[in-house]
Amino acid sequence: MDGILLVNKPAGMTSHDVVNRIRKILHTKKVGHCGTLDPDATGVLVLCIGKATKALQFLMSETKVYQATLFLGTATDTYDSSGQIMEEKAFHGVRDVEETLQSFIGKQQQIPPIYSAIKVHGKKLYEYARNQEHVDIQPRTIMIEKIELISQQDQSITFQVKCSKGTYIRSLCVDIGKKLGYPAHMTHLIRLASGEFYLEDCYSLEDIEQGHYQFISLEDAFQHFEHYYIDDENIVYHGKKIKSDIDHQVVVCNQNHKVLAVYGPDGEGYLKSIRGLF
Repeated sequence: MDGILLVNKPAGMTSHDVVNRIRKILHTKKVGHCGTLDPDATGVLVLCIGKATKALQFLMSETKVYQATLFLGTATDTYDSSGQIMEEKAFHGVRDVEETLQSFIGKQQQIPPIYSAIKVHGKKLYEYARNQEHVDIQPRTIMIEKIELISQQDQSITFQVKCSKGTYIRSLCVDIGKKLGYPAHMTHLIRLASGEFYLEDCYSLEDIEQGHYQFISLEDAFQHFEHYYIDDENIVYHGKKIKSDIDHQVVVCNQNHKVLAVYGPDGEGYLKSIRGLF
C-alpha cells in the first residue's frame, strides 16, 4: 500500500485529523501530508502513503491555487470567521475591486497571522496568542502569480489566487480589505490545486472509506520532475555518487522508468543521493 492519495479535506477537520482518519481506514501508520490546510478550509490535501512518505519533502509544491471569500467591515483576531471580532466599520460600498486585486501581483512581504503554526524562538505563534504574550512577527517574502475576481456581492468578495508556498490567504484577505478601506476577514477557503495535483482528482473521506479511490504512483507523481536514467540500480541502492555536471536535483530512475531516488549536486562534479525512494 504505497503511493499518493489526494483527499478533498472537509471543513471542521485539521490536516492531522485527516491523516489519522486515513491511518485507520487503510490500517497503516505510514501516512503524511504535503502542506497544511486550516481547519475551516477545504480542498486539495496531498497524502503520501507507505513508502511514498519518503517523497514528502519533494512533493511540498512551491505553487498553490486557492479560491477565497473575504468579508468587508469586520476584522477578527484569527483573520477568519472562527475568531473574535476586533474591529468593525459600517459598509458604504466599494470601488476598484479588480484593480485592487491586481495590485497584489508580484513578489512582496507578508506578515503571517498571529494564529498560525509558524515558530518563533521555538514556540508556535498561536501559543503566544493564546497566552496573550507579545511577539514580533517578521514579514516573509511571498509571490502572487495571478489573482482574479470571481464575484462580488455587497460585503463579500470571492477571488482566485495562484501563489507561492507559505502564502497566508487569511493575511491576503486582511491586506486586500485594508486597501479597500475596510477591516476584513476570510470567510471561505478552498485549495483548488497544489502543484500538479488538482481538486477534481481528489476523493472524499467517504469515497475512501467505501474503497472508491486510487493511489497515484511515485512515477506519476514525479512525472513533472527532470529524470536521470541509470543502467545499474545498485548504484542507487548502495547510495553511491554519480559523475555528472548537472547542477540541480533530478529524479533517478532505472531503464524501466521506475523511480529510485532523488539526487542532487555535491559541488564536486557528482550527483549524490538526497533520498532513496525504494
